[in-house]
Amino acid sequence: MYQGFYNLTSGMLTQNRNLNVISNNMVNIQTAGYKRDKMVSSTFEEEMLYRTGRYNKNIKEELGVTSKIKTAEQTYVNYEQGSFDTTGGIYDFALSGKGFFCVDTDQGVRYTRNGSFHVDEEGYLVLNNLGRVQGQGGQPIQIDDENFQVSADGTIRVVDREGNDREFGRLRIVDFADYEQLHKEDYGVFSTEQATRELAEGETTVLWKTLERSNVDMVEELTSMMSSQRALQSAAQVLKMYDQIMSKSATDVGRL
Repeated sequence: MYQGFYNLTSGMLTQNRNLNVISNNMVNIQTAGYKRDKMVSSTFEEEMLYRTGRYNKNIKEELGVTSKIKTAEQTYVNYEQGSFDTTGGIYDFALSGKGFFCVDTDQGVRYTRNGSFHVDEEGYLVLNNLGRVQGQGGQPIQIDDENFQVSADGTIRVVDREGNDREFGRLRIVDFADYEQLHKEDYGVFSTEQATRELAEGETTVLWKTLERSNVDMVEELTSMMSSQRALQSAAQVLKMYDQIMSKSATDVGRL
């Protein structure tokens, strides 16, 4: 009887955590470059059930494995590339292929696929007020002329009225050997302690005046949300029934 309380309560907690993950995905569906999270659940403290003989208790027969608790094992990030939107914004960039933009923040360098940049008061390329976007060598990119052009490798340059070709910098784009070591933070940025990998020519193309969409599928998220909500409601109803049965056993049966 008491095992049902463990099963139902742990199931409710797990479904509640899953709903939080789904809600976060849905909130960020319009966030450029956002990567979808998926929670995977597992069991905790699995035990083998045995059936013993009626007379000789030393004879045991394995029945199967059971677990009293269901729990969230891990939240995985889906790094699949999203589709592209042509925005026409001169500070919008997208990566077609592997890699991440690098941004200097107060907590150190952070990595992102969100190329919805703008410039600060000093003309430096920045992301969402998180920090300045890095160019090659880790240096910030300062843009003092909006009539610039961007090449496929991320080089930002302008040809002035005198015909002089000035280069503001080239976007620093890096990749990693193991995405499992990336830690997802707020605003869809990532941090990691592992070394960065410089991309070879042709691995990634910088698309100018374009943004990468979130890879969240709204229909899939709504389906998962309804499934989790129903599982949560069902567990709550059965838990209420368990509580009523235990109350009856403590009052009515106790009088006999």
